[in-house]
Amino acid sequence: MERWILHCDMNSFYASVELLSHPELLDRPVAVCGSPKDRRGIVLAKNEIAKKCGVKTAETIWSAERKCPGLVLLPPHYDRYDEYSDIVNRIYIRYTDLVEPFSIDESWLDVTGSLEHFGKSAVELADEIRAVVTDETGLTLSIGVSFNKIFAKMGSDYKKPDATTLIDRNNYKDILWTMPARHLFFVGAVTAEKLKGMNIHTIGDLAQADPAFLTEALGKHGTQLYTYANGLDDSPVAKYSERRAVKSVGNGITFKRNLTGRDDVRTALKAIADRVAGRLRAQGMRAGGVKLDIKDPGFRVITRQLQLDRPTDLAADIHNAAMDLAERNWRFEDPIRLLTVTAINLQDDAQDEQLSFDMLDSGDEEQDRAMEETLDSIRRKFGRHAIVFGSIVDNDLGISSGRREDIEYEER
Repeated sequence: MERWILHCDMNSFYASVELLSHPELLDRPVAVCGSPKDRRGIVLAKNEIAKKCGVKTAETIWSAERKCPGLVLLPPHYDRYDEYSDIVNRIYIRYTDLVEPFSIDESWLDVTGSLEHFGKSAVELADEIRAVVTDETGLTLSIGVSFNKIFAKMGSDYKKPDATTLIDRNNYKDILWTMPARHLFFVGAVTAEKLKGMNIHTIGDLAQADPAFLTEALGKHGTQLYTYANGLDDSPVAKYSERRAVKSVGNGITFKRNLTGRDDVRTALKAIADRVAGRLRAQGMRAGGVKLDIKDPGFRVITRQLQLDRPTDLAADIHNAAMDLAERNWRFEDPIRLLTVTAINLQDDAQDEQLSFDMLDSGDEEQDRAMEETLDSIRRKFGRHAIVFGSIVDNDLGISSGRREDIEYEER
């Protein structure tokens, strides 16, 4: 039996939720920003009007306002986004129990077993879901309809806003194979450049390449991309009731000796942040905030946390946030017995906070991601301590020893 998968993607989710409370701004360009009063803040999301002005997610507020002088800046309200995400997913559940959230504003639905019950085709059911969501929430979404999750995801991206796109076995080559390889799900900027060097420019080129050649050049990722390009992905849609409810991921270390001074703390936080980031990537999660716990030899503990401008699963970002907390809340001349870094306010790894794949896979971040994913691969194959930072090699803190005193936990 042919599977029918929907990928539902809310349109300009953060900005759209904010506009529900500000109907007077519906005809004005609006951007949701991490810190509207901070000229170094960045755009987290924008509405369609701002998008047409050239405003891009993750650019600075200063840059966005230069492009769009009348841009209205609104602060984020994460509790509202969580609330509406839950409302929308519960609408999806009326149509199938196979609902797998991919991020706060995206979900896959397997409606294969629902079509006969509702007496509709997959496209008709997608149109009904869009209408119900808009009627009950005031929000719009785009839906991709296909026979696998990857093509459904690409279908929801194909036409926006408020649209349904069918990508089936009859048209997927016409729609997708002419696109640049960069547009295939999970092809980042670095991988796209590697593919160009292999004379692979389109998704069709990738689909028709020798899979052994791709595997040799790109490893497991090459095999995966060949599967995606040819529509061979058969991964199931999980039940909504089985979704993971991890609220935080943390790692703490009780040191062999007390930390003394800024350099000790920086070295320790680098190692801990690396471990936390690796575990986030393994779970397909990103941190919206960072919490730091510091315990001194007298077992006095202070806890501080901060919200990040945008979610991350990169060690450098987590380390910088933790170090910032330490700088602002601890006298480095005082000794430290234990440090714990916790990634909090987690969300699924995807268009985190409306950040586009173009932004996520560009510049320094793409290089950092490629490096950290390489470390993940090496550690999976040879063990967690097969590769470590040079600054902690032969240290006397007990960081890389893998001792039982190391604390790992997930709060749910």
